[in-house]
Amino acid sequence: MRKTEKLVETIIKGVQEKKGEEIVIINLTGIEGAIAKYFVICQGNSPTQVEAIATSIGDIVRESLHEKPIHVAGLENNQWVAIDFSDVLVHIFQPETRAYYNLETLWEDAKLTKISNLN
Repeated sequence: MRKTEKLVETIIKGVQEKKGEEIVIINLTGIEGAIAKYFVICQGNSPTQVEAIATSIGDIVRESLHEKPIHVAGLENNQWVAIDFSDVLVHIFQPETRAYYNLETLWEDAKLTKISNLN
C-alpha cells in the first residue's frame, strides 16, 4: 500500500507545481468494488492550466517513480482530464465542469482529505 500512497503524494506535488487548486483525495480502499484505491481531484482555472497540470503530473511521476499512466483522456478540450494510474485515478477539472459532475459526493462512505491551496 505504501507504493500507492507515494504515488498519491507525487501526484499532489505535480498538481501544486502548476498551482492546481481545491485538491481532494478520496480514499476508496474500504469500498468494495471500487475501480481504484484513490481518486485525486483538482482544478485549473483555464484549459491551458488544466493541460499544464496534467503534463506536470505525468512528468513528476515518471521522473520520481518511473511510472507512466495507463491512459489519459480529455486532453482534446481540457475541460476534464482523467489520468489513470490503475490504483489512482486523477481528475483535473475546470471549475464549472467540476461543479457539474461533483465527483466528491459519489461515495458518501469514502474518506475525503482536502489539501490546502498554495499561495
